[in-house]
Amino acid sequence: MSSKMGRSLAAVKTLNVNDYGAKGDGSDATEAFNNAWKAACSSSQGSVLVVPKNKNYLLKPITFEGPCKSSITVQIYGTLQASADRSAYSKDLTRCLVFENVQNLAVEGGGTINGNGKIWWENSCKVNDDLSCKDAPTALTFYNCKNLVVKNLKIQNAQKMHVSFEKCVGVEVSGLTITAPADSPNTDGIHVTRTQNIQISSSVIGTVSRSQKVQAIGITCGPGHGISIGSLGDGNSEAHVSDVTVNGATLTGTTNGVRIKTWQGGSGSASNIKFQNIEMHYVKNPIIIDQKYCDQDKPCKSQSRAVQVQNVLCQNIKGTSSSSEAIQIDCSEKFPCKGIVLQGIDLRVGGKAAKAECNNAKITEKGNVSPSWT
Repeated sequence: MSSKMGRSLAAVKTLNVNDYGAKGDGSDATEAFNNAWKAACSSSQGSVLVVPKNKNYLLKPITFEGPCKSSITVQIYGTLQASADRSAYSKDLTRCLVFENVQNLAVEGGGTINGNGKIWWENSCKVNDDLSCKDAPTALTFYNCKNLVVKNLKIQNAQKMHVSFEKCVGVEVSGLTITAPADSPNTDGIHVTRTQNIQISSSVIGTVSRSQKVQAIGITCGPGHGISIGSLGDGNSEAHVSDVTVNGATLTGTTNGVRIKTWQGGSGSASNIKFQNIEMHYVKNPIIIDQKYCDQDKPCKSQSRAVQVQNVLCQNIKGTSSSSEAIQIDCSEKFPCKGIVLQGIDLRVGGKAAKAECNNAKITEKGNVSPSWT
């Protein structure tokens, strides 16, 4: 057991979801999981909650809620499959499997969480323009958790986002394998918001918003949307992201490479951000900073306020672009981007130099930078 989780090997209580009525044959196991969690959470000694291998457990939306009396490790060896019945999500369309208000928690085991998202994708406005846009659940959510370890899990076919960390503190994430079809809409890999001190390694990462002290190391993406910070400032809101480092990543066939996106009309800042040592293979938009992001049916109105983007380092980013413009930096006239540093960039398209487009930004180039905006 990790010393971080504060456990004693001599005092661990093991609980098996099958002992609480779960069958693992694809039938509804929601009540059994809920009862097993209550037993683990109420235990005064550290608990290990086991989900057996070679079993398939169907779950309707469920929240594993704290605070708990002691530390808990959830060992997922089998498969957790989200209910495909959309009416089961009538109380909250945004969540499926949730851990909330829990301290000293580990979720691991090498098993699978299947969001069963096909029915949600088919009913998405991103797929069918005739449909109105509605929310869809995140497969796995950690909300207001502290001292959290999530590792060695397969998460697939989420209804929308695969994993979300919101308002968490002290998080270690590693060894996540996240997969969904390339044409599945908005199925971000890992979403981090209002979270502090999180390290993500050897995993697929989606987006970061409203967070501080985020480290992502050894990330592999593709297909998908790439690595994004934002969107920030939607609905004229205030957002703050700072001290984000992505160091060591490989992106293949993604829509975007590394991206910062903010809405017009917002406020706050995105600062002290580093994208380093990144390899790109046939990425459509390798480097993007967009202060005029707009993801809605109607064109967004021009507004005077913007989230300030400053102190961004793009260093040692190399590979190929699938579009002619490998670098796109489009910032606000009244809140131009500041302190943007491009260092050691080599992005090509079809064996030739790509193009760079930059508006309203103070950019410094160091070493060889191709394409160059100057």
